[in-house]
Amino acid sequence: MDKHYQMNLFPISEFQNGELVIADEFAPGQKITLYHGDRLDLLKQIYDSGEKVQLIITSPPYNVGKEYEQRTSLEQYVMDQKQTIEACLEVLSPTGSICWQVGHYIEGSGRNKEAFPLDLVLYPIFKSFGLKLRNRIVWYFGHGLHETYRFSGRHETILWFTWNTDNYTFNLDPIRIPQKYPGKKAYRGPKKGTPSGNPLGKNPSDVWDMPNVKSNHVEKTEHPCQFPVALVERLLLAMTNEGDLVLDPYAGVGTVAVASLLNNRRSAGADIE
Repeated sequence: MDKHYQMNLFPISEFQNGELVIADEFAPGQKITLYHGDRLDLLKQIYDSGEKVQLIITSPPYNVGKEYEQRTSLEQYVMDQKQTIEACLEVLSPTGSICWQVGHYIEGSGRNKEAFPLDLVLYPIFKSFGLKLRNRIVWYFGHGLHETYRFSGRHETILWFTWNTDNYTFNLDPIRIPQKYPGKKAYRGPKKGTPSGNPLGKNPSDVWDMPNVKSNHVEKTEHPCQFPVALVERLLLAMTNEGDLVLDPYAGVGTVAVASLLNNRRSAGADIE
């Protein structure tokens, strides 16, 4: 049976008696699906429906022993990730994108700590399926744990892959940011006196400075490891169009679902908690 949540802030019309309808199993055309269970089960539901996903964006567990995950060997973790990635690709649109946001797997403690960058660990898996890496995006944030025996970690990465095609969706204008020198004009040549930059703003580049979701952040929930809505929105606006389906196989607190609702996209996500 569908669950109902009061979410009057969202500018959409998928309501019954003033409540937003959230389905707990996937079916084509649904606005939001939040499946309480294994991500592979949700992926099979989408696959069986015949629907294709335009954007897959997720932040999987990092295998560092958070309360929402069971720590395993790095080898087993990589095998589990490969299984998830393969199932995701079975439902990915020919023009679609897959974005994997990860940090570091850490072994040891104190001076014995060793960091394994998960983007480098997982990159060969994506390449083994014939995908093209379009960007390795660095997400920089100013707050986090303070280290004593190494530099404090203040960034994570997003691997953006598409199929081996030039026909992938990428909309730059909706995600442009202000020019460094707004109003700057060309001082010579045939365009002298006209704006030297795009009036809509500039490309945000592949280094994104965005606060992470900690303590008093307005988006903070009980989940110990959230990523911000703004980060998801930038990817979503660039890689999808209105009405497209966006998937998060590790939904967590539903950040991808929120960003999708705010921007008139459909969403599906799964989580065991």
